[in-house]
Amino acid sequence: MNNPEQLLKTHIEKVVPLSDEEASFIISHFAVQNFQKGDLIIEEGNDVKDVYFIISGLVKLVYEDQDAKKHIVSFAMEDWWETDFQAFYTQSKATLSLECIEDTIAYSLSLQNFEKLCSDLQKMERFFLRKSIAGHIGSQTRILSFLTSNARERYEQLLLRNPSLLQRVPKSYLASFLGVSRETLSRLF
Repeated sequence: MNNPEQLLKTHIEKVVPLSDEEASFIISHFAVQNFQKGDLIIEEGNDVKDVYFIISGLVKLVYEDQDAKKHIVSFAMEDWWETDFQAFYTQSKATLSLECIEDTIAYSLSLQNFEKLCSDLQKMERFFLRKSIAGHIGSQTRILSFLTSNARERYEQLLLRNPSLLQRVPKSYLASFLGVSRETLSRLF
């Protein structure tokens, strides 16, 4: 694995330039956390204290309905951000769970440190705004695919956007993410 500090700096610099001093200041607001496959980083009903930048590994964000059926909302892998954003920003209880599919190393950032970075460095506010906008676009694209595409088309869109995901995620998880049964997904392969 590359140096986590360098990975975060490089990630941020895709959006805004950073001096070494700014990078050090930013990194000082994050904490590295190690999780094992199967660990729940966020559990439904608990407080959500952090947003996570995935350094290595793979996680899934899951919603469990009243019938105890689990729905995968998203996956996040290296160079992605994930949390229960509603609970994080409103400091309310989680309605989603964040579970490790693989052993995962992530940087965590508290809401207090997030707000401090945004107030102390305008470029970080710009960075997080760009990330937020990209997340909204991704969510809208996913919603539209459920409204306008059949299962095969959703699978093909996933294959185009995230081909490596198909090698790392069990078919049952892909089926949940695509909103189809495991049997339907098997027919698509």
